[in-house]
Amino acid sequence: MDEVELYREQILRHVSPVITGRFAGYQAAYTREVRVGQPLLIVVYITAGIAQLIGSLLRMRAARRSFKELKKGPEFLVTPMRVRDDLGQIYEVEMHGHLPQSAMHRGDLIQVRTEPQKDARLPVKLLQVVNLTTMQPLTPRIPTMWSHLGPALLLQAVLGLMVALAVAVVWLA
Repeated sequence: MDEVELYREQILRHVSPVITGRFAGYQAAYTREVRVGQPLLIVVYITAGIAQLIGSLLRMRAARRSFKELKKGPEFLVTPMRVRDDLGQIYEVEMHGHLPQSAMHRGDLIQVRTEPQKDARLPVKLLQVVNLTTMQPLTPRIPTMWSHLGPALLLQAVLGLMVALAVAVVWLA
């Protein structure tokens, strides 16, 4: 048996929504893609296309992203972090998004509010952390579907929807 196997720390899964303990450090971070709802994306893309068509008739230039690019969704940073409780047990929590590097230091007393993820094989997801050493509440932020689409495309979609509704009212009247 390997010597490393004898002294490997056991990482536990926490079932309670709150974990209080000492910050034990971050693990290697990686990216994960946000899922984008296809039906809603199609509606936004088509209605934005109507506004872009009218804009092209009026000789207004608009940046156009492909449907394939929009369907891919934004990526966000996933950083596994470890918390050691008073009994010395280590729990792994996934942090989605970013926190300032100076927000937590190894050994700080923290309280983490979590929720289970859809995939039960993954560790719980961090919703909010309070650094009890500095009394600083921290909430990581991740991109959403709306931030991925962007305000320009959403504005075009609203204008396109208004034009489509106006045409439908005139046609039905």
